[in-house]
Amino acid sequence: MCSCSLFPPCLQSRELKCVKCSEGLPVVVIRAGDAFCRDCFKAFYVHKFRAVLGKNRLIFPGEKVLLAWSGGPSSSSMIWQVLEGLSRDSAKRLRFVPGVVYIDEGAACGQSLEDRAKTLAEMKLILQTVGFPWHIVALEEVFGLPPSVLRYLDQEPSGTKGAYKAAVDSFLQQQHAPAQGEEQLSQPGSQDPQSPAGLPTAAQTKAQPPTAAHTEAQAPTAAQTEAQPPTAAQTKAQPPTAAQTEAQPPTAAQTKALSRLFNSVKTLTAKEELLQTLRTHLILHVARTHGYSKVMTGDSCTRLAIKLMTSLALGRGAFLAWDTGFSDERHGDVVVVRPMRDHTLKEVAFYNRLFAVPSVFTPAIDTKAPEKSSIHRLMEAFMLRLQAQFPSTVSTVYRTSEKLVKAPRDGNAGGPPGPRCLLCMCALDIDTADSATAFGAQTSHLSQMQPPTPPAEAPTTPCCSAGVGRAQGCCRGAEPCGREDPRVSVIEQLCYGCRVNMKDLPSLDPLPPYILTEAQLRSQRASILQEIQEYLIDSDDEAQTGES
Repeated sequence: MCSCSLFPPCLQSRELKCVKCSEGLPVVVIRAGDAFCRDCFKAFYVHKFRAVLGKNRLIFPGEKVLLAWSGGPSSSSMIWQVLEGLSRDSAKRLRFVPGVVYIDEGAACGQSLEDRAKTLAEMKLILQTVGFPWHIVALEEVFGLPPSVLRYLDQEPSGTKGAYKAAVDSFLQQQHAPAQGEEQLSQPGSQDPQSPAGLPTAAQTKAQPPTAAHTEAQAPTAAQTEAQPPTAAQTKAQPPTAAQTEAQPPTAAQTKALSRLFNSVKTLTAKEELLQTLRTHLILHVARTHGYSKVMTGDSCTRLAIKLMTSLALGRGAFLAWDTGFSDERHGDVVVVRPMRDHTLKEVAFYNRLFAVPSVFTPAIDTKAPEKSSIHRLMEAFMLRLQAQFPSTVSTVYRTSEKLVKAPRDGNAGGPPGPRCLLCMCALDIDTADSATAFGAQTSHLSQMQPPTPPAEAPTTPCCSAGVGRAQGCCRGAEPCGREDPRVSVIEQLCYGCRVNMKDLPSLDPLPPYILTEAQLRSQRASILQEIQEYLIDSDDEAQTGES
């Protein structure tokens, strides 16, 4: 360690002791008066991570969890916490099955192919050391995603707290059963009453080499295999499996299309929001493809406080509980959890330095950008500057976000899911009668807009191709149908915050095809539903018919 001190000048003049054990010499001061020694700081840091997972009880034993890793300090520290929690030496072992995903965003950030290859080499070296199954995906693969990524899929009922306790007990019994069998075999003269008489004892097994049939009979169970992650030596000795290989490198056409998309966006604020949206769609696709039901992100307390203020400035106040809470269930079958939300950036930086947690620096889209270049950069500078003057700023904003409740309008929690935003997939709070808000005013304005009339000299060609929804197209003759232009059709399916960002995208052509395809499918579905609405029988009509 270098000769610089981690203590403020006011605390270096007097002798300090650890506030936890009152014996060891402190090595880090988190807050004024909170000086911890090395061991106590590690126990304090690990307890925060375990307490968040234990208090919410969302991750069941044996469940597959995808760790979203960016190479930064917070996500790297999260992976190391999971790695230590799955080890045999851990007091309370974690019981889920982890995997790691890394999204290569070099094309959107302007990196050259050489720099991207160098970054990927460093990432692979760390991933091989960790030993978890990993998936490396380039951001260019968004141009090959299916439209089903933007659809809400129903989640399997996870049960109550009693179901979680029962799942834990069942998992522990499966682990203890093989261990008890080994103890009975190790005792001299003891024999399992359920086993055949010809089964060799433990002494005979040690004296004689096991046969092929005996080796297959004593193969580890699935629970044992999932609970014990491979070590670094095993990972290097064994060839990489299908889950530990990266996807095919993106083509030149995909890279060019992605660069064209981000170059067409006018402001840096809209670029950052678009990058976050595409990244989320890719992670969701990887989770659904490989059977992960949970996704862990490394958002720290400081980052979530900045995100809360940024979301308010971007008009996303209605979705703060999903954007900053511990769990995010907007996708249905895949739930996003944030176990690092109680750790500040200062604690993460000290822990990574004291315990040599590796991380990889990758330039972001706002690297070296001026302070006032985007709302994200401006809000981050404002919060960090205020935190330096008033140390309770981040904690106050963060505690405020914990009080936000995920409640739909009028308490319709048990009803069918309503329309969702095409990009962020949050539920749209649409109420045409309440147009006092900016979102309500925009929604009513878009619904009243008339489609542009074609010029008189233009040829009358059908606006929709045949075979999409109907055998002869939707136009029913030579005159075009009364649909609005594609941009209005896409914008009316967005929330207020996404509509504001779409204003900085002049044309919809550079967008990935899956977004435009899903928007067209939703528009066609809504128009068909409106046409057959008069032929549907409501429940009230059925009740009146029965009474008569």
